[in-house]
Amino acid sequence: MTALVLIDVQKGLQETSFYGTERNNMDAEINCGKLVQSFRKKQLPIFHVKHNSTNIDSPLYPNKIGNDFHPEVRPLISEPVFEKNVNSAFIGTNLETSLKAKNITDLVIAGLTIEHCISTSVRMASNLGFHVILVSDATAAFDKIGYDGNIYSAEMIFHSELANLKDEFATIMDTDTLLDELELNK
Repeated sequence: MTALVLIDVQKGLQETSFYGTERNNMDAEINCGKLVQSFRKKQLPIFHVKHNSTNIDSPLYPNKIGNDFHPEVRPLISEPVFEKNVNSAFIGTNLETSLKAKNITDLVIAGLTIEHCISTSVRMASNLGFHVILVSDATAAFDKIGYDGNIYSAEMIFHSELANLKDEFATIMDTDTLLDELELNK
């Protein structure tokens, strides 16, 4: 069985001023919303993961507005929510146990950001034996300053992460391709 795992699709990850850098793919949340709508329509399971930052200045700190789920993906009461404060959706949560209890073998993963929680969670999911599809246009990256002081663009970080995860840890698809595939597998 296939499930959608949405990671950190929270309002605070649109607050680029906190991160001091540019973000690519500002449509990631819209594409996450399209995935949610499709999975709900097909009555396929959806699991939400929320990041609770331990940094009081972070927009993702608990009780701040930025910690709230983005309106495009607000969970239904029937959709489980797992809260974490590390990069992996599987550390400190019972996500793995919950997925396996429902005999879920395939995960569609989307959310934010690819260089942090998405990459870590995709790698871990694959290592735990799940077949993973990462939805490329339902994630995003921020610019980074490297160890050498150079600025690496969000677009470069984004594509590098996708290249690193491709094949070894996940199949990479865009939203439309995945939605078309779900329609074919009714």
